[in-house]
Amino acid sequence: MKSFPNYKKTRKNELPDTLNKTLLPGLPDHLSQNCLTSLPPSVLFSVSHAWRRLLYSSFFAPFFSLYALLSASSSYPTTKDNQVDRISSIELMSFDPISSLWRSVPSIPKDPPLDLLHRHPSFLSRKLSVQFLTVSNHLVLISGTTHQFVPALSRPLVFHPESNKWFFGPPFTSPRRWCATGSVDGRVYVASGVGPRYSGEVARSMEQWDFRQQVNHWRWENMAQLKDGRFSREPIGAIGYKGKLYMVNVKGNAPKEGLVYDVEENQWNDMPRGMLAGWNGPAATMNEDAIYVVNEVTGVLSEYDFKKDCWKKVIELSQLKLAEQIAAGRGRVCVVCANGETIVVVDVMVRPARFWVVEPPQGQQVVGLHILPRMSSSY
Repeated sequence: MKSFPNYKKTRKNELPDTLNKTLLPGLPDHLSQNCLTSLPPSVLFSVSHAWRRLLYSSFFAPFFSLYALLSASSSYPTTKDNQVDRISSIELMSFDPISSLWRSVPSIPKDPPLDLLHRHPSFLSRKLSVQFLTVSNHLVLISGTTHQFVPALSRPLVFHPESNKWFFGPPFTSPRRWCATGSVDGRVYVASGVGPRYSGEVARSMEQWDFRQQVNHWRWENMAQLKDGRFSREPIGAIGYKGKLYMVNVKGNAPKEGLVYDVEENQWNDMPRGMLAGWNGPAATMNEDAIYVVNEVTGVLSEYDFKKDCWKKVIELSQLKLAEQIAAGRGRVCVVCANGETIVVVDVMVRPARFWVVEPPQGQQVVGLHILPRMSSSY
């Protein structure tokens, strides 16, 4: 990751910050803001402290950043005293693409306390899922596992980057983990999964939360059930695409079943054959208008062609082999690789597609990745 100079020090030929507060000499600030908001964020960041403050203010439309759920890397040296804490703890951080710096996200509310486990010292080979999704530029924590191996949340926990605030969603009808979860058109869906103990009713159930409604009207509604509990075996990312929710019940290249939930008709259908045949790795949607998938064996990133029911190759990279997570947005597809120790960013808006690598903070590995507006800040 690139290192940047310490901007708290005054450079040669640069006015001290206290004397450099005017955006454009000779113009009042409100007119200067109108002129400067058309410039690329990278320019505003590099010219002066005053322009940088404008970039991170409410006057400038927020650019998008990476949000990563991080866990201690298994390859990072630890002492016996802190080993258990490190392997079980997780942290949420944001990568600012303009400054190329990682920033901590405000801490999750401690009331009620959240017991969230990613790895247990007795089961190091098994990673316990923590399921986040994005909806309407918010990050939503849906499910996780406690140290007692039961669902960690009784209601969703939501983070709004532009205000740096956490808040709670409506209580679940059935708290669960190892579920299928996704969003379509501002509505959040949770399907199947396991509660404190296995229940066939929960494993077949489907619930909807309409995030677009006023907070006092938030609630979970029961929707059409699945035909069986085959989607409760592991955590599943359901992909919102063209008004429907798409998901498969097994990761990777293994034989799998694919289902499609029609939001308007409230019914389940089989996944198109071509889509299912090429769904051989982690997948993500971009603006609910495109689906990308990474073949974790070959390292091929593909985009789904809805009309032809086939997958079209975008780029093949050795760095994408063994891909674990994927997020898409703003013309970029971001892929977590190398056991969570590398993020490969692919610009899919240009041909040929180009890519670069973002490294997580030292000693951390990525277990979840999302693209959202940058957090509010001050410089």
